[in-house]
Amino acid sequence: MPSAAKKAPKPLPEVDPAFVPVVDAFADDTQVSRTRMFSSSNVLSVNGKIFAMLTNGKLVVKLPKGRVDEIVGGGHGEPFDPGHGRLMKEWVSVGADGGEWIALAQEAHQFVSGK
Repeated sequence: MPSAAKKAPKPLPEVDPAFVPVVDAFADDTQVSRTRMFSSSNVLSVNGKIFAMLTNGKLVVKLPKGRVDEIVGGGHGEPFDPGHGRLMKEWVSVGADGGEWIALAQEAHQFVSGK
């Protein structure tokens, strides 16, 4: 019996213009890849672990809980709710006016990669 042919993954659509500077900041890092999660293709991962993504026009990054609390407490972001009503304690959502996206993504990369 012939084996089922594997489907080639769909190519990722172009990066959202708001997320381009963040993606470009990691262009030379071979451990970082842009992936798809749910309906978004604006997701960055390091060694298979997501550290930054663009959701509803905001940068969402994974950081230590204390750092998330600091950003939220300073009025620069809000706890990330992926839509099921339960906040994720190590994720923060930051609007374009909430801080330097590249610096936050770099910080998230270091946290997730353990470097």
